[in-house]
Formats: sequence, C-alpha cells, structure tokens
Amino acid sequence: DRKPPDAPPLFSVATATDRKPPDAPPSSSSDSGTALASSKPPAQSAPASFANNTDTLNAELRRSTMANRNTCTEVVLLACGSFNPITNMHLRMFELARDHLHETGRYLVLRGIISPVGDAYKKKGLVEATHRVAMIEKAIQLSDWLTLDTWESKQNEWVETVKVLRHHCENLKNQFVTDKKNATQCRKGKKRKIEDKDVCLIDEKDMPQLMLLCGGDVLESFGVPDLWKKEDIEEILGTFGMVCISRHACNLQKCIFESDILWQCRNKIHLVTEWIDNDISATKVRRALRRGHSIKYVVPDPVIDYILWHQLYDQHSEDRNSGVVLAPFQRYREESSRNAV
Repeated sequence: DRKPPDAPPLFSVATATDRKPPDAPPSSSSDSGTALASSKPPAQSAPASFANNTDTLNAELRRSTMANRNTCTEVVLLACGSFNPITNMHLRMFELARDHLHETGRYLVLRGIISPVGDAYKKKGLVEATHRVAMIEKAIQLSDWLTLDTWESKQNEWVETVKVLRHHCENLKNQFVTDKKNATQCRKGKKRKIEDKDVCLIDEKDMPQLMLLCGGDVLESFGVPDLWKKEDIEEILGTFGMVCISRHACNLQKCIFESDILWQCRNKIHLVTEWIDNDISATKVRRALRRGHSIKYVVPDPVIDYILWHQLYDQHSEDRNSGVVLAPFQRYREESSRNAV
C-alpha cells in the first residue's frame, strides 16, 4: 500500500497570464529600472573570451580586423527607437552590423549604443521610458560592447534623430580629446603640461565614426511626408552614414533608387541582409502578451521577468497615446503651416 511521493511534472505549460513572478519585493535601488529579487539563481557571467571568440561564426575575421586596426576606420554604432520592449532582434541587429563592417576590412566597430526615445514621442502603446530603460539594461547585462545611453529618454520634448547623433558625436569628440591628452601626458613615461595648442592639433578624421543603425523600415520611412525633414536626412546620411538591416524580402535597393536624396548618399548607406528568416517585432511581442502567449526566446529572459513583474503591456498600456498625433507629424505640420502664412 506504499505510494511513491508526488513528483513534479516533467513539463509545465504556462502562458503569460498564469505565470507569476517570484514573490520578492522590488529593489530599493534608485536605478530607473528597479532591479528585482528572484528565486532563480543569479545568471552567471559569460567567460571573458566567450563574447569575442564564439558569439559569431567569423570570429577569426574579427581578430584579423583587430590586428589591422591602424588601417581601419573605428566606428561606433548608434540605434535610436522605442524599444517597446527591446527584443532579441534589436540585439541581433548590432551583431549583423558589426559582422558586415568587419567583413569589408575597412572598419573596426568599437561599441554599440542604444538610445531609447523619450515619452514625448507620443507613439501609441509606448510605456514609460523608465521601464524601457530598465529592460534595455537587463537585455545587455552580459554584453561586453553594447551600452545604454539615457540622454534622449530624459528629454522633456521629443528630440530629432539628427540631434541625437550630434549629441553623441560631441561626446565622442570630447572623449577622444581626453584620451589623446592623457596619452600625450604619459608618452615615454614623462609628465608634461598640455597646452591648448595641442588640442588644436588633434585631427577629427582620426576620431571614431558614428553611424546610425536601423532596420529597413526606417529607411523606407524617409519617404513618409512630414515624418522627416529633408535637411535632417541629408545630414544623417552625408555626415554620419547608416547601417540598415533588412530582411531578404525587402527591396531597399529599389527604395534608394526611387529617392533622390537616398540615391545621392547611397555610398554612405550600408545594406545588410538578414538571411535567417524571422519576423520579430515589438508590436507582435506586445500583442502576444495581451493574448496571454509566451514570448520566450523572442525577448531576453530578464526582460520577460521584468515585464511580468510590472504587469506591462496590457490593453490599457496599448491604448496609451491613442488618438494623439505623433510628435514629428505635429511639429513639422505646425512648422509648415507657419511657413505657409
């Protein structure tokens, strides 16, 4: 009559609605993301050599590029967007862009920057920037080259992409000058005073080049009336350049050919095709959550935990900014009306 003890099932099926986060109080940290305690063991950091040597199939090419860095243009990639929420495809865009630029033999990617848009963008379904910033922090916590910048997200008004690029370009310049001065001070182990004239000798051509990283939908949006200024597009492409990730079904070459502005700057646009079919988008992730479906393997696990804990992306949040005019449309249409008068 002895019965074996009850054993837990081998497989557990749960949806986003019946899954519950571990009972744990929110962290008291002042960080905007509010790190959460969890009953799961803490994630172990990847070995130092893992990200550099085994994350992509062309690690050997990457090492070769590093060896020839003196002949390569150093690049910093900047991705702007809602990241509502950040997905694995957002992260994969950086990997694809870095691989492509390294394969040319002309560029060395130093780091990637993720800049989430502020709440004033007024996009439908956009949750608060504090949540989106926190999710990005969790998504990149194991990356050794991706960083988060919150400057754009903290602005009270919507900031045009070209102004975000200028902001980061100025930051790069200041960092470059500082590094150059420090290197000069320590040359041959001798300390010496740095005069202002030494700063003037720094050639900005030696600075890392800032490039905008985006998906094919952004390139196509350049043709949407009142969404972009013509002069902003010219500066983005002419001054900074762009790495554009497209799915194989997209015809961005046709998009470039049919636009006079894009055609003139076509040499500054790096088109990268994602040959591994996927249709991941933040919009579909939010819809899956509203349907109570799993989003595992589509969004990083720490981000999923954060979403469940804070109960983000329900019908109420999706209706946020419903009926509100998107910030670019409102601003540019008002400018057009004033100019017409």
